[in-house]
Formats: sequence, structure tokens, C-alpha cells
Amino acid sequence: MSQKPLGLICAIPNEIQHFGSAFIKNSEQVIAGFSFYSGKLDGVETILVEAGMGKVNAAVVTTLLMEHYNCRAILFSGVAGGLDPELGVGDVIIGSKLIQHDYGMTVQEKLTTYQPGHLPIHMPTGKLGYDAEPTFIEKIMNELAEFKLPEISAEAAGGHKRQPIITSGTILTGDQFVGCTVVRDKLHNDLSGMAVEMEGAAIAQVADRYQVPFVIIRSLSDLAGEESTMDFVKFLEETAGGAALVLRRIINIL
Repeated sequence: MSQKPLGLICAIPNEIQHFGSAFIKNSEQVIAGFSFYSGKLDGVETILVEAGMGKVNAAVVTTLLMEHYNCRAILFSGVAGGLDPELGVGDVIIGSKLIQHDYGMTVQEKLTTYQPGHLPIHMPTGKLGYDAEPTFIEKIMNELAEFKLPEISAEAAGGHKRQPIITSGTILTGDQFVGCTVVRDKLHNDLSGMAVEMEGAAIAQVADRYQVPFVIIRSLSDLAGEESTMDFVKFLEETAGGAALVLRRIINIL
């Protein structure tokens, strides 16, 4: 196995805390105001950092993980809003494709999502989003085939306890919290997004530049509708743990 460490990003303390004593910290280094913790997660050399929310923060810490620690892969563990009506609170999505849904060109009040770094008029491209390495995703999903997450409470699940599922698919990223059913449905229909969050595709863009693998793991804390501003805070502690459990399950095969 490579001696290079893994880089593990979370956006907020509620996401990091679920790794608990599984992460053994050896040292801390502060760079550009971010605290990078060197240690081992379940015995695997890992650099853990809290990025804060948003694409810029995510891109900065990903760059620092590569430039200062030469990480062999970049991981993210945290929560997201659900877009796919087939999914429920607590379900976990492994991002096979990451798309920045708020990057593009607006004409006649309509935003056409486009590939970051390109302008449709002068720099056309048929590419949209950043694809995770397919063999990487296949290996991860095989490892998770028999893995079961803890039940989600009836309150969080909308009335009945439920067994969360683990799946893979497209995750959308943008610099806004989505709490609107109209926007939620449009993002799902237009871009086939299964979940929406604020960091993943920025991490993927930087990882793509450095040509290192990335793994974005998101547990659904809400369903991106009008009630989501309340649900996110209310169920964050319960749902964020699912992504951390999934990451710990696969960390030894990365």
C-alpha cells in the first residue's frame, strides 16, 4: 500500500465528530487558517481537515492537502439534501459524478449549467461534471454490498423507522442551501442529481487537476424542500453518522 496519506475533508464539526476515537491524532498544522490533523483513521494514515461550507473553502483545502501532504486520494464525508424522490432521509450516496449546478450561462432568465472553466460561446465542450474513477466506485460498492447502516428514527424518516440504503450516482454542488421543492425537482429532472450539497464538485475539480482519485460520500439529512431548513438542523446529528460509517467501512481498500 502507498505510504502517502489519504486526505479527509468534512465541512462542519457535526460531520467530523462521528469519526470519534477511530481517528488517532498525531499532530496539527494550521495553514491559511485551516487546522490539518495528521494521524490514523482505523489504522490508515490520514490528514483530517474541517473546511467550512462552500466551494471555495473546499477547493482551498483540497489544494493544500495536495501541495503540503501529497495525498493519494481525497475523501469527503458529510450530509446533503435529497433530490431523487426514490431516496429518503439517512440514505447514503457515493458520488459517481459530481456537477457544479450553479456554474454556467443565464439567458432569458434560464441558467444553462456548463463545465467550470469553459464558456459556451467561446470555449465549447461536451463534458459536464467530474467522473469518479469507475473501477474505484465498483470496488467500493462491492465492499458495501452486505453492509447495513443503523435504522433511521421514525421522526427523522417521516413517520416510520427505515433501513437506509447505500447507492451511487450523480451529486450536485452549488453555493446555496436548497430548501425549495420547485428547485429540487428541476435539479433532479435536468441534471439527474440524486443529492445536492455545497462542496463535492469543487473537490472533484481540484482532484481532477492533480489527477488523484476522489470519493464523495453523502448522507441525506433532508429532502431539499421547504421544510429542509428545519430538518437539516434537527436531524443532522443522526444522519451525518451514516456517511462516516460508510467511509470507515471502505477506508482499508482505498
